[in-house]
Amino acid sequence: MIEEKNDSIPTVDAVHRTSEYSQTPDTQKKKNSIVELIKFAFIAALIVIPIRTFIAQPFIVSGNSMIPTFHDQEYLIVDELSFHMRDPHRGEVIVFKYPKDTSKYFIKRVIGLPGETLKFKAGEIIIVNEKYAEGIALDQSYIENKSKDTFEVTLKEDEYYVMGDNRIASSDSRAWGPLPRKYMVGRALIRVLPFSKIDYLPGNYITQE
Repeated sequence: MIEEKNDSIPTVDAVHRTSEYSQTPDTQKKKNSIVELIKFAFIAALIVIPIRTFIAQPFIVSGNSMIPTFHDQEYLIVDELSFHMRDPHRGEVIVFKYPKDTSKYFIKRVIGLPGETLKFKAGEIIIVNEKYAEGIALDQSYIENKSKDTFEVTLKEDEYYVMGDNRIASSDSRAWGPLPRKYMVGRALIRVLPFSKIDYLPGNYITQE
C-alpha cells in the first residue's frame, strides 16, 4: 500500500477514500453493481473465449444433406478438442471448413480414412485397407437411400472421404474430392435443439476401421 506523505498531496488510496466519503449510499451501491458487472463480464470472457476457440462451438445445421440423421436448423455443440488428441473415426459426424470456400462450414460423415481405397458400385461402398485387403462393404444401415455412383478413389495420408447421409442431396467428397485433415473443426458432440431430440454424440455410427 502506498503510504501518505507528510506533504499535502494525497496518495492513491487517500483519493479513493475521499471520493467515497462524498457519495450517497445509493450512488455507491450503483457503482459497486457496475464494478461487479464488469468483473463478471471479464471472468465470463476468460472462460468462454478459450472454450469457443479450443474446446467447443455451437453450430446450426443448414440444409437437408444429413437427413434422416440431422434436419435443417437443428442446433449442435461441436467438440473441437478430441481431434487435437486423436484422428477422426469412420462413422463420426464432423463439421469442417469447405475446402473451396473456408468461410463456409459443412457437416458430413466420415466414410474413408487416410490410405484407404474406396470402391463404389451398385449402391455399395467397398473399403480396402491393410486390415481388409480383399475389401469389406461399409455398413450403411443409418441411411435411407444409397449412392448409385460407380467409381474408385484412393486417399492420401492426410485425406478423408466424407459424405452426407442423404446421398442424393449432398455436396460432398464425391463432388469436390477428399477432405484434407487441416479443414476439420470437430465432431458433433451434443444436439441441443429441438429439445425433443437432445442427444449426446448424435448420429455417430462407428463402423469398420
